[in-house]
Amino acid sequence: MMVYTLLGFFMPGPTEMIIFLVIAVLLFGKRLPEVGRSLGKGIVEFKKGIHGIESEIDSATHSTSTGTSTASSENREEATAPKFEPPASEPKAETVGDS
Repeated sequence: MMVYTLLGFFMPGPTEMIIFLVIAVLLFGKRLPEVGRSLGKGIVEFKKGIHGIESEIDSATHSTSTGTSTASSENREEATAPKFEPPASEPKAETVGDS
């Protein structure tokens, strides 16, 4: 219920839309169609950019998911770690003496 209230709060009604239209006509006047066109072009470019980013992410995730599964199964080598070798003699305790 609260979500609908918040959405209704941020959505302008018919009265607010008329007020926005009057303010736009007063501010832009004869340039209003030009401003609308440039705003529309900006929105289209934004959508193209978002689509490009989404396609890059999809292709990257698709190529890594298919590429790693085949490459890892074909070129799998055992990892070797250096073996631990204990010291040959036990460490001697050093004493600090007066010299």
